[in-house]
This record gives sequence, structure tokens and C-alpha cells, in this order.
Amino acid sequence: MKRDLRSHLSLRFLTIYRKMVAGNGVLYPILGFASCLAFIYMSFGDLKLSSFPKEPRLSFVESNGTRFFLDGKALYVNGWNSYWLMAHSVDENTRPRVSAMLQAGANMGLTVCRTWAFNDGGYDALQISPGQFDERVFQALDYVIAEARQHGIRLLLSLVNNLQAYGGKTQYVKWAWEEGVGLSSSNDSFFFDPSIRKYFKNYVLTVLTRKNTITGIEYRNDPTIFAWELMNEPRCISDPSGDTLQVWLEEMTAFIKSIDKNHLLTIGLEGFYGPKSPKKSTVNPEEWASTLGSDFVRNSNITNVDFTSVHIYPDHWFHDLGFEQKRNYVSKWMRSHIEDCNKELKKPVMFTEYGLSNQNKDYMPTQREQFYRTILDIIYKSAKKKGSGAGALVWQFFVEGMEEYNDDFGIVPWENPSIYKLTIEQSCRLARIQGLVQEKGKLKELCSKRD
Repeated sequence: MKRDLRSHLSLRFLTIYRKMVAGNGVLYPILGFASCLAFIYMSFGDLKLSSFPKEPRLSFVESNGTRFFLDGKALYVNGWNSYWLMAHSVDENTRPRVSAMLQAGANMGLTVCRTWAFNDGGYDALQISPGQFDERVFQALDYVIAEARQHGIRLLLSLVNNLQAYGGKTQYVKWAWEEGVGLSSSNDSFFFDPSIRKYFKNYVLTVLTRKNTITGIEYRNDPTIFAWELMNEPRCISDPSGDTLQVWLEEMTAFIKSIDKNHLLTIGLEGFYGPKSPKKSTVNPEEWASTLGSDFVRNSNITNVDFTSVHIYPDHWFHDLGFEQKRNYVSKWMRSHIEDCNKELKKPVMFTEYGLSNQNKDYMPTQREQFYRTILDIIYKSAKKKGSGAGALVWQFFVEGMEEYNDDFGIVPWENPSIYKLTIEQSCRLARIQGLVQEKGKLKELCSKRD
């Protein structure tokens, strides 16, 4: 019926146009042409929209009490780290690695990837100097976000590094020193120097309000982003009391929330207990861990922090423990933080990095699966009890041909059948708790093979 009406109108407008052209001077042909354009718009104006499939509507992940929620359902995360996504999206020759990694993550039922949204100074820097950005690299980050959405992966984006890799706080201090405004050459002046705090706030504002050149969506309005991470592994060793870092965290988390109220926010802590914590001697790996200027409970209790973050690296923390002792310690470490979040903080906890080094003297390939299983089992048991253990992200996954970017923790998951199988198993059992396996799509197909 709609098509017949359009055909009738088409003939009618053509007849009118011919009459106008035939004997009515210049004005009528113009009016006739305009009428035809109007008709074409009415008839075919919706074709552009209907020619492309609409992307599924995405909701923002939220937190309520000790759990994450998505569309009203509790959400538990099985995910991974690939810090290198932006860096490899700059060059078209390496960009396929990014798509391949995101596709592989989706194939394993993973839902969140943690990656860097910073590169300060140096090669292919996003921020070349304070407030100066390389549009080419920004478009690489645009690509990462757009590609993640296509594969159904959400991103935990970290905004700055405590370490020197990819610039970090060291680069900010260097910039301030070079411009003659720095108060100190200490790396920790990142936290208390007004000029540096201004640099960082400008960076945060620029990133959060960035309009993606591919999707047309500002980052702060894009639910593809799972959450913002303020800093990777913040430490302020020059003030072991923790006061300097605490003031900075309170200021910066409030600043981020003033710009973006859509996304969750976490700090990026390693999880160590501070000098006033009763757990500094019972749960911390050693005495040094309480002198780093951070405190898991105090820092995480900041109002604008939506969920807590913890890392798991017994290889780096101990040098005289065997594998089984490390596994036992990891269980204690995780349960302590889950308890903190269940009883005191009332927030979800994400173990945003965990790994086992292949450089240990007693290392055997089978140990990685055992180590990972210990961590994933604790998350699963917490999830079954509706506890605060909300997820874990392995450090780290790569694709083939990236050996120069690897460390002693990274793996290509499909080259390790036992790890690959374990990863899918965790994705599926968390999905069953969430009731997602019964729904249509890739996850149902993936998990039905394992029933």
C-alpha cells in the first residue's frame, strides 16, 4: 500500500513539474524542482537509516552495594588485560592485532578488557606535552573503543601510570621542571604540585569529553567504557602516612565525577594496607607494603570511588616462598579484601591484575592453571553467595607475533589449551549465576558446548 501511494505521488509530481516548465517562466521551474526534491525526501528519506543495521542499545554498568548491575541484573566479570591496544591501533599494519584480541576475548566469553588510555611523552604519545595531543593517536583510542563495542567487550580505561612506562607521573614532573614551574624533582610531586595537578586535570577533561571520530559519542557518554581507573598502582613513598595520596585521590575522584556521572570509577590500587591498618602485619606480604603511602580501606572508602581494585603478584612480593605457599597466600589475600568490601566498604572488589611469572626458579607450566583456578574459584564462590568479589582480570593476553611486548606473565591464550579451557569455564559459570546462558547469542552457544 505504501509503495502504491509513492508511485501515485511520483506520477502526480512529474505531471505538475512538466506543466510548470512548459509555460511559466523561471519561477515555476524552480518551484517545481523544489517540489520534486520534497517528494524524493518523503519517498526515500528513510532509506539511509534503514540501510544499516542499528547497533544494540547499551546500558551503563552500575554498582549497588557490593555488586555490579547491568540492566537490573547482577554482573560478575571475567576479563583480561591488554595494555597495548591503543599503541597498536596507531599503525594500520598492527591494528588487526587489536581486532583479533578483542574477538578472541569475546570467543572466550570475556566481558571486560583493561587497557591504557594514556601515553605521555615519548614515541606515539597521546599527550605530547601538557595540553598538546596527537590527533592521530587519539583516533587510535577512538578505534579501540569502537572496535570493543563491535565485539561486545567493555573497557576499563586507566588514565595515568604510577610507573615510568608510557610516561606516567615521571613525565608530568619532568614537564613541570622543564617549564620552570615544578616545586620538586621528586616523582611524588605529581601528587602535591599545583601545576602538575592542573596538567592532569586538563588531561582528564580532554579525554572524558573527547568525541569519538568513529561513533560520534563523547567518551563520558559511551557505555562501552566499563569504568575509569584513576591511576595504575598509585604509590607516594615520600609520605608513608598516606595523607598526601589521600588528598590527591579525594580531589581527582571528585573532579572526574563532576565531568562524568555516567561511569563507574575506581582508583587502581594494589591493595596494600597502610601503617594504621590492623591488617598491615597480618595480611600485607611484608613490612614494606605498609610504607608505600597507600591504604586499601582508607583510599577505597572515598565517596566518589564506586568499586575497589586489588592486584595479585606473589612472585614480586615474596622471594622465599614455594608455589604452594604462594597459592595459600593468594587465597588469604583475596578473602581479606572480599571481607573488607562485604563488611566495611560495602562496595564491589575487582582483582584487576593477577599473574604468575614464568621466571620463577621452580616454575612449571602446569602451575599457571592451578594459580589461575585458585583465583577464579574464589570469585565464583563469592558470586554464588552474592558477595563483593565481582570479578578478576588476568595479566595479560597477547596475540601471535608480539613477543617484544610480552613480560614474564603474558600468554597467547589459545596456545595454552588448559588456560583457554579454564577461561571459558569461568565465563560460563559466572554467566549461569547471572542467568545469561539461557539467552540467545554467542554466550549461549559457547556455554552449551560445555554443559
